[in-house]
Amino acid sequence: MSRFNLHKTLLRLAARAVAAFVCLNAGIDAMAQTDAQLTQYWAMPTYYNAGAVGNSDFIRVTAASRLQWVGIPKAPKSFIGLADSPFKVFGKRVGAGAAIMQESAGLYSSLNASLQAAYKLKVLKGELSIGLQFGLMSETFKGSETYTPDDDDYHESNDDGIPRNDINGTAFDVGAGIFYTHKLFWAAISATHLTQPTVTMKSDSEQEKQYEFQTGRTYYFMAGSNIPIKNTLFEMQPSVLLKSDMTFFSAEATARIRYNKFLSGGLGYRWKDAVSVMIGAELKNFFLGYSFDYPISNISKASSGSHEVFLRYNIKLDLSEKNKNKHKSIRIM
Repeated sequence: MSRFNLHKTLLRLAARAVAAFVCLNAGIDAMAQTDAQLTQYWAMPTYYNAGAVGNSDFIRVTAASRLQWVGIPKAPKSFIGLADSPFKVFGKRVGAGAAIMQESAGLYSSLNASLQAAYKLKVLKGELSIGLQFGLMSETFKGSETYTPDDDDYHESNDDGIPRNDINGTAFDVGAGIFYTHKLFWAAISATHLTQPTVTMKSDSEQEKQYEFQTGRTYYFMAGSNIPIKNTLFEMQPSVLLKSDMTFFSAEATARIRYNKFLSGGLGYRWKDAVSVMIGAELKNFFLGYSFDYPISNISKASSGSHEVFLRYNIKLDLSEKNKNKHKSIRIM
């Protein structure tokens, strides 16, 4: 295929994707799931589950970035920022946090920001954390950059279902989750976009036209464990993530090994999508992790894979009664 024809084909595919993302109010509402894909989900559980905030004795600040499907023009790019901390209120342990996600894919981009809170209970020698999150989601579509080839068999160049100007909108968003931590394992269930918010998108220059973007409710199950290997400095850290919006389903499993609470590495598999390799290092208060996904679906014909990196900084807190009015920062995790 010549370079010109390849470019023409990509433009045609982009034009078809436009109609799948955005439709007129008078037509079919667009449904979409906007949560970012994370291979290192086990390191950033608060992104998917508000119940995970404050489930350690640290203030945790995390930044992550993901480049999806490298080699494909306008492929998804994500940035995630997370922060959470435990507290004691009237002698009860609680957690609080914040999350922000910015993602772009093609001509479409989204920005989600939320505040999170969790209440914690002692249950069966473990801790049960019930969390809620409230936030705003902002959606933008660069209609000014759309292009429909004249010989497209599916869309006309003057199709009113495709915005020709940049449009944007904002909606209120709600999520909830339950996170259980035990000395032998952890497990969690959660739901994002509980109210299935509809973002009404419009252009400043075209007030009479409105487009709708509806975000589907998505359910998650996560679980994992930390298994010391007897008489060694190694630990096994298996984990799983399942997610569904009742129309699609995704499952992935990860097997990691950690050495001396310093170096870690492992492999992952996402069902019918990708295999991944990951490495990490913990030094003093920092944890740096990297993963690479190699696609096993047909998208491997166009992409060399996906890259993801995160950096977390921890500050130790002392929530014991004798130190209830102060905290200290440590240099060794």
